[in-house]
Amino acid sequence: MTKQYNSSITDDELRRLPLLQFDGKVTLVDDMEKFRRVMDEIGRPSLLGFDTETRPAFKKGRRYKVALLQLADADRAWLFRLNMIGLPPELASLLSDGNILKTGVAIRDDLKALRLLAPFEPDGFTDLQGIVADYGIEELGLKKLTAIVLGYNLSKSQQVSNWEAPELTVQQQLYAATDAWACRSIYLALNGNEIHQ
Repeated sequence: MTKQYNSSITDDELRRLPLLQFDGKVTLVDDMEKFRRVMDEIGRPSLLGFDTETRPAFKKGRRYKVALLQLADADRAWLFRLNMIGLPPELASLLSDGNILKTGVAIRDDLKALRLLAPFEPDGFTDLQGIVADYGIEELGLKKLTAIVLGYNLSKSQQVSNWEAPELTVQQQLYAATDAWACRSIYLALNGNEIHQ
């Protein structure tokens, strides 16, 4: 039998929850030498959390290219600074690999933005928004999904920070890593694998 969750959560209930924070190893990939090392490190996992970040545009009509791609496994997160390294073929190949499950929230726009950097055919993606209704959940945002499924609050304080800054702050890196890891954790929890902080 499929576990049922609360369909939604109030902002007041959300505020009372403990904060979720990724406490594994975060690797920032901002040059090709690091990129090659990291691709060997990632290997061929069965499941990765997935997310992207784009510099916010505060002017009407202005849009920026996707700046950061985050992938996470159980205890490691890799942050690829696409504004510095582009989308190398090896990374595009991972995103096209149907044998590596990649899960995130609202991934259609992420993939569209990534494909503007380099052409590839995405495969192996599961959008959490497409499966949560089967569990009685009506919320679709990552913050509320994290609260309903994992029982934790997710900080969004870095969301509109500059993802193209010369250096990403520790807070930005932690935020980006936590988002991708949370997607993986939610997917596992929905499939009966509880995550313990």
